[in-house]
Parts: sequence; structure tokens; C-alpha cells
Amino acid sequence: MPAPLPNRVVLPTYNEAENLEALAAAVLAAAPGGTGILVVDDASPDGTGTIADRLAAADERIDVLHRPRKEGLGPAYVAGFSWALAGGAERIVQMDADFSHDPADVPRLVEATAEGGADLALGSRYAPGGGVGDWGFLRRAISRWGSVYARAWLGVGVHDLTGGFKCFRRRVLEGIRLETVSALGYAFQIETTYRAVSAGFAVVEVPIVFSDRHVGESKMSRTIVAEAVWRVPLMRLRGTRWS
Repeated sequence: MPAPLPNRVVLPTYNEAENLEALAAAVLAAAPGGTGILVVDDASPDGTGTIADRLAAADERIDVLHRPRKEGLGPAYVAGFSWALAGGAERIVQMDADFSHDPADVPRLVEATAEGGADLALGSRYAPGGGVGDWGFLRRAISRWGSVYARAWLGVGVHDLTGGFKCFRRRVLEGIRLETVSALGYAFQIETTYRAVSAGFAVVEVPIVFSDRHVGESKMSRTIVAEAVWRVPLMRLRGTRWS
């Protein structure tokens, strides 16, 4: 385990060879001092893991966690968060590895969780001032419906429950029993935020503009959407029994 850095950006990757190097450079250029990157690669067949190893060899602020196979976004984040916590990180940022999330927004999320601030900062598309890029009607509808559906079931005031750009203080991840979260896609994003709210942590939404990936194909699928549909009511029924 390397020397601890106070801030760690966790980037889960699967076939992001065309994005990773530029994204890592942009994150490190934008992020505040004391920030490192952890690439969590699920055995990408396009060589993403090899690129990550090369970047790590050239810059001590970058580390790589190789996983043996593709298991979904949620398990990748759980593994990455656990690694970062074990390494002493005080703030952990999660973001997509495809430039959908603007690296220039990383400092805003970290700043929002400074001492005296929030415990969890959400990069929010649907808070006042947020938005999305050139999405088609169907994708806009699915995203909006997902957040409205989750809010209605869970009874929380967060506008963007399905967003995946967040900064956690370590006490949040330690307090929500991260190891018991088994969801994969949208549902993982919803559940981690819902658990944080239910546990009484202070959550703030920081408006962002979400863009489509620069290159490559979206990982969104009908299976991921369907998982959120059935898991959200289950979260409400379970309440805080995970705590």
C-alpha cells in the first residue's frame, strides 16, 4: 500500500483504453494537492489495465487495482472504496472514466466536503444550475424517471439519486456498511446515497453538467435499469436494517 493521500479519485474501468490516459492527466491537473487516482480495472480486453500500469509506473499518485473479471460497477466501486479506506484516504471521489463527468468539477466536490461542510457531495444534474449535454429524448426520460421513481419510493429530497459523481468523507463509507451493498449500476448509486441520508449524514448537491462519453460505447443496459426498478422498493422495505 502506498503512502496515504488525503483525497483519492476512484475510476472503475472496462474497455476505456481510449479515454484513460487523457482523463487521468485531466483529473490530476484539476484536483487539489494531495489527490491520487485509483484505477479499478475489470480485466478489460482492450488493454486498459496495461495502460493503467504504465501510468502508475510513471506517476506515484496513480495506483491500479486489477480485478479478474467484469462483475459490474457496484462491486468495482466497493473494491476501490475499500482499498482507498485501507490506504488512509479521508475523501474519496467516484466518477466515470469516459469524460461524462468533468474533471474540473472534482475540486468543487472535495471543497463541499471540507471540515464544517457536507459528509457527502453529489454532482447533481437535476439541482438548480445542473444539466445534461446532447442526450436524446429517451435517455433524458429514463434518467429523469429513474430519479423521480427513486425519490418517490425512498422519500428523500435528493434530486439526482442515480448520479455517479460523488465525494464521500471516509466516515460515510465506514458508516453505511459498504460491504453489504450488492447492487450493480443505477441501484448502487441510489443505495449508497440513500444509506448516507438514512444514517443522518449531511448530503449536498453540487450542480454539474453531465456530457456524453467522448469515445467508446455506453455501459448502460436494460438489465441495469431493471435492477434499479426492483431494488429500490426493497431498499425502502429494508429501511435501515443494514446498519
